[in-house]
Amino acid sequence: MLRWGVLLTTVWLISLTGHTQELTAGDYQEPYRPQWHFSPPSGWMNDPNGLVYHQGEYHLFYQYYPDATRWGPMHWGHAVSRDLVHWQHLPIALAPDEKGYIFSGSIVADTLNTSGLGKDGVIPLVALFTYHDPKAAAQNTRNHESQGLAFSLDNGRSWQKYANNPVIPNPGETQDFRDPKVFWHAPSQHWVMALSVTDHVQFWRSKNLIDWQYQSSFGKGLGAQGGVWECPDLLPFTLPGSDQTHWALLLNLNPGGPQGGSGIQYFIGDFDGKTFSLDPDFANTLQSQEAVWLDHGADNYAGVTWSGVEDGRTLFIGWMSNWLYGQQLPTHPWRSSMTMPRTLDMVSTAQGLRLKSRPVAELESLRQPLSLTEHREANRLTMQSQTDIMQSEWWFEFRLPEQESILELIFSNELGEKLVLGVDKGQFYIDRSQAGRADFSEVFASRHRAPLTISDNALSIRLFLDHSAVEVFVNDGQLSMTERFFPTRPYTSLSISGRAELKQKQSYKLASIW
Repeated sequence: MLRWGVLLTTVWLISLTGHTQELTAGDYQEPYRPQWHFSPPSGWMNDPNGLVYHQGEYHLFYQYYPDATRWGPMHWGHAVSRDLVHWQHLPIALAPDEKGYIFSGSIVADTLNTSGLGKDGVIPLVALFTYHDPKAAAQNTRNHESQGLAFSLDNGRSWQKYANNPVIPNPGETQDFRDPKVFWHAPSQHWVMALSVTDHVQFWRSKNLIDWQYQSSFGKGLGAQGGVWECPDLLPFTLPGSDQTHWALLLNLNPGGPQGGSGIQYFIGDFDGKTFSLDPDFANTLQSQEAVWLDHGADNYAGVTWSGVEDGRTLFIGWMSNWLYGQQLPTHPWRSSMTMPRTLDMVSTAQGLRLKSRPVAELESLRQPLSLTEHREANRLTMQSQTDIMQSEWWFEFRLPEQESILELIFSNELGEKLVLGVDKGQFYIDRSQAGRADFSEVFASRHRAPLTISDNALSIRLFLDHSAVEVFVNDGQLSMTERFFPTRPYTSLSISGRAELKQKQSYKLASIW
């Protein structure tokens, strides 16, 4: 019986090219291995796929290449959790076949058995995914991607591909035609699919998840257009105290993100079951800025949400990396991790309707005491640990002065390596230029900035530090930034300095989930 954790095994895997390679699954104690972010035991991982909650389990599928720590023929890896914190690794769910690699997609529980794929009263899980034909792609046929279907009758433990795949063939001359995200639209009594097509999104709908009809397109010439649009997600939100539904369309793109390379922008508007129309205020925003970003850091990409969630939350997770350097990160025998799971909420701000993101409450179950020695001098507070602070959560509330604010939080080790977070000139920033190893990439060592809105001179910062990752939530998640970093020795201290009054602080050690 599998336990909730990771099995230490040695496995032999054969790639599609016939090459055999011995891979040793990780023991989760390797250098830079995150201790409460999901990562595979070994091999390469990128986009989260097929997020669905069903029969008490949160399913996390993901783009996976088991034979190496670089991108290769894409499979769907699989893990499940009962609490969004501890994960059980399961066997590969979907593998490449004669139609191609298994690219990104989504899963829904077909509770009404509209597909007819259910049997003996069992609710089928239905996966819609992109087939990517590598031979056709190499020949530049521009019709090498199509949408396939698979289903499971045992809560995702085994999968059967639909006999008549693809369910949406490539229409021809459409090179980037991928990443179907499907949901049930109750007002129209249809399944709706958002599908990325190079520089815009198409919407399709179906009565049975098998027969699909094109409805409309959105996005040409809008928002950030510096790269290919990928992994869309269309989500309804109701503002507190209101019965009106607003819609947010998450849209990943690469390159062209806020810090170069990968990023997640979003649009706010209305959806009638066929067409997405932009909110007028949001449209005005796009007249003055290129895009509105869900995360202003360098390392949150391909993020999508869980379907079937029963408690009303919108739950999100992303790939915690960037295509600029993701295949060069200094980790072994695995490469890549996911962000922490987050809740997304829509809020009304002075700038209009916006999304904010916060860590899921379940992560608080990992909290343990963190023993620190404090030293104060002038405008600096230093907190030192006798061990390290690489698995920690921090929460601060500051009162900023009326004049220009300068604030720095510096995590450091005895070698002088430091990760710096700060406020300066109306911006929040993360500086990893001296945080540790950066020799694997010419663009990794850098300072990343994001616009910061302050109300009543109050600033709250909640941040999570894991081995090689930091996630920061400013002002209750109205600004978030996610970054990777690789110190050669663990950080042991945090110093806070600047012209700001520290009103409150809390800190915790976070237990390993493995």
